[in-house]
Amino acid sequence: MTERVKRPAPRKEAAPPPAYEQTITVCVSSGCHSAQSDQVKEAIEKELAEHGLEHRCEVKGVGCRGLCSRGPLVSIRPFIEDSHHHEETVLYQNVEVGDAAAIVESIDKEVVTRLQSHTETPFFTRQVKIVLENSGYIDPEKIEDYLAVGGYEALRKAVTEMTPLQVIEEVTRSGLRGRGGAGYPTGLKWTTVAKAISAEKYIICNGDEGDPGAFMDRSVLESDPYRVLEGMTIAGYAVGASKGYVYVRGEYPLAVDRLKKAIRFAKRQGMLGTGLFGTPFEFDVEIRLGGGAFVCGEETALIESIEGKRGHPRPRPPYPAQSGLWGKPTLINNVESFANIAPIVRNGGDWYAGIGTEKSKGTKVFALTGSIVNTGLIEVPMGISLREIVYEIGGGIPGGKACKAVQTGGPSGGCIPADYLDSAVDYESLAALGSIMGSGGMIVMDESTCMVDVAKFFMEFCMTESCGKCIPCRVGTVQMHNILDKITKGTATMNDLALLEELCDVVKTTSLCGLGQTAPNPVVSTLHYFRDEYIAHIEGKECPAGVCKIHKPQKVEVA
Repeated sequence: MTERVKRPAPRKEAAPPPAYEQTITVCVSSGCHSAQSDQVKEAIEKELAEHGLEHRCEVKGVGCRGLCSRGPLVSIRPFIEDSHHHEETVLYQNVEVGDAAAIVESIDKEVVTRLQSHTETPFFTRQVKIVLENSGYIDPEKIEDYLAVGGYEALRKAVTEMTPLQVIEEVTRSGLRGRGGAGYPTGLKWTTVAKAISAEKYIICNGDEGDPGAFMDRSVLESDPYRVLEGMTIAGYAVGASKGYVYVRGEYPLAVDRLKKAIRFAKRQGMLGTGLFGTPFEFDVEIRLGGGAFVCGEETALIESIEGKRGHPRPRPPYPAQSGLWGKPTLINNVESFANIAPIVRNGGDWYAGIGTEKSKGTKVFALTGSIVNTGLIEVPMGISLREIVYEIGGGIPGGKACKAVQTGGPSGGCIPADYLDSAVDYESLAALGSIMGSGGMIVMDESTCMVDVAKFFMEFCMTESCGKCIPCRVGTVQMHNILDKITKGTATMNDLALLEELCDVVKTTSLCGLGQTAPNPVVSTLHYFRDEYIAHIEGKECPAGVCKIHKPQKVEVA
């Protein structure tokens, strides 16, 4: 009796991918997500199915397009597979769930004019996108999308065609300066870590974004997390590190979730781990969540937090480049800095250095907020004027009001009056005006703003966020806030104003870390440019902007 041989079942042929003709993208980053963009996406998918168009139109969740004040944003563009194709047929703004039917019915027909946004406006045309080049076009949860637009080509080039020294030379030649606020030359920092002798070195990405009104790092991590991971991995190759950490605020759940997925997918694709691109180089990344302490944005306090300690700054020197995480040489850059690395390696340092000014190269990402028509995320070349940002890209001040000041640099920055709107936005120009670039917060203030109240707001923030380790910051910020509070209530004297100025100098020159050293900046800048408002509060017992509730003394009539 012959034994029957079981034949394997015939393999089913995989169904061919749909022959998409168009791509409908829906912004699913925090700004649009808070306006139910996820529900808009589901509604569009449902409408496509009901109209029998699901095989013609691909629906894709993408990152931030920048125009946050007009979200949710939905775009329709031709479908081109494996191509970095950004041309759009139409862009819709302020889309609601109920608009899904009209959008689907408009395909191949007339656009829905009531929802249409025009991409030829200055908000889009005046920007130069390097860090944000993929934001709003790729699905941040699909590594295939990132690879299709040239993702990880820079890493492949670095580890297979370049020496670590050559990578550092390109970064140095680019003129890139740290985008976390200090503006320290990135190439110089990398060189210092590379020269440090140690069997272990670490890479840290500082994503502890704490400035009021700032959301640059959050948007980049939500929209293009692979770009940041690729930059960190290239940095690891360049300085001789095999381990990296991304320190992210716990208040950024969407960014953390997408970053976790990106790390997992990068490992599956062989872009993280051992033997990258067939070389001996290995690199891995872990996430560490911050508890929301502003001081942990300072690099040594951040290191303490990763080590499981309370986030207190360390005295420097030694600097992290010599003795950082667990006493080992450590390279710390912020999210935006790492997001610039892949384009620099891919296109060359000279290409990047050709953008911007002589000493401030490349572009800068800003969170544009306050009294401005186009609130959102922008990326502009260094050297652009404040006026161009406010009145062209930003669309001007709502209600026809006049611009009074622009605050840059967050709580560590200064308030620049409207008289200086033609000043260039670069490290040197802003410093000359008494402000700083900072991590990228930019708050526009109109004529109804009280500058004394603004200084009080930022001082209250610094006072609350002080870690308390050093006396000048712990005590000085409280005393400064108390004086500012008295001024806004109309109970201060000119002696108080003199004491406030003296405290600014003491806190600035004697505090341990950058938080205390820069905390007086909003006060110093408003005193310099808007001193008359302080005098009006103290001597005139009135707030020129009508914001502060001045306690005027009651007149006593003598019988």
